[in-house]
Amino acid sequence: MLRNRLKIFTWHIHGSYLFYLSQCNVDIYIPVNEKKDEGYYGRGKTFLFNDNVIEVPADEVKQHSFDCILFQSEKNLRIDQYEVLSEEQRQLPAIYLEHNAPEPHPVYSDHPLYDPEVVLVHVTHYNKLMWKNNVPHVKVIQHGIPEPAHLYTGDINKGIVVINHIKERGRITGWDIFDRVRAEVPIDLAGMGTEQYGGLGEVLFPQLNAFTSRYRFLFNPIRHTSFGLSVCEAMMAGMPVVSLATTEYANLLVNKQSAFINTNVDELIVGMKKLLSDQALARAMGQQARAVALEQFGMERFTREWDELFEFAINKKNVSV
Repeated sequence: MLRNRLKIFTWHIHGSYLFYLSQCNVDIYIPVNEKKDEGYYGRGKTFLFNDNVIEVPADEVKQHSFDCILFQSEKNLRIDQYEVLSEEQRQLPAIYLEHNAPEPHPVYSDHPLYDPEVVLVHVTHYNKLMWKNNVPHVKVIQHGIPEPAHLYTGDINKGIVVINHIKERGRITGWDIFDRVRAEVPIDLAGMGTEQYGGLGEVLFPQLNAFTSRYRFLFNPIRHTSFGLSVCEAMMAGMPVVSLATTEYANLLVNKQSAFINTNVDELIVGMKKLLSDQALARAMGQQARAVALEQFGMERFTREWDELFEFAINKKNVSV
């Protein structure tokens, strides 16, 4: 069995995921430097981390003892570990958490992890299916979302899109789709860097649930992605979702029941207009979305599976030594 309070070393890559991961019964150590560059932000001020997320100056990491290393990007694997971890620390049990769908090609992309001693974990079954995985131990842990402080009201008769830097990221994040939709449907855009093209800018994570739950629906125009946390969070709040029927969305959402999903954008626009004109329909669809979220994205299941994964990685490493 796992010991109490395992010490996990990782980098601050995706703040909302790190926040949810910190709900596990572990202590998470993250490096911080003066530049606050990628992975070295520390706790920051956006997320209300508990005391079990602990900053370590990057030049002092080698002085600490850990039970497991958690990689969250190719840079962590290829560069960061050699800059901050000691040779002994680099021999510790390790997990690579892959947040993203495969790039540049959805079918022929080789995953960068080749070390058979490291466990690879994907956040959706679609990602596991599409990446060319090169290690023997590949797991899936779907997102975990706690009960939100604010449930859906839908009083603002508009849709909302929440994507950081959507225009700069181009076709993958669906800027062209959003631009087309907003010509026909009243819809707001939130996210970092969106002010310059008519968006509302960043809404900080602690206020995001209260902000989005007032809108009639959440629209996800991303073509190729994991199951976005903003979509999970909206569903958990009982908010109806409109999404492209791609990646894991096509597996977990049912068109015209728990969401409007389609690869035909014209049909999505029809669904949006129905939600705007019929608040009772929006509430009913939101309740079905919430039922899916409670079943698929419960925090108890999420933390249990991560505890089991840490145990698996540590025990596997101890057996092989």
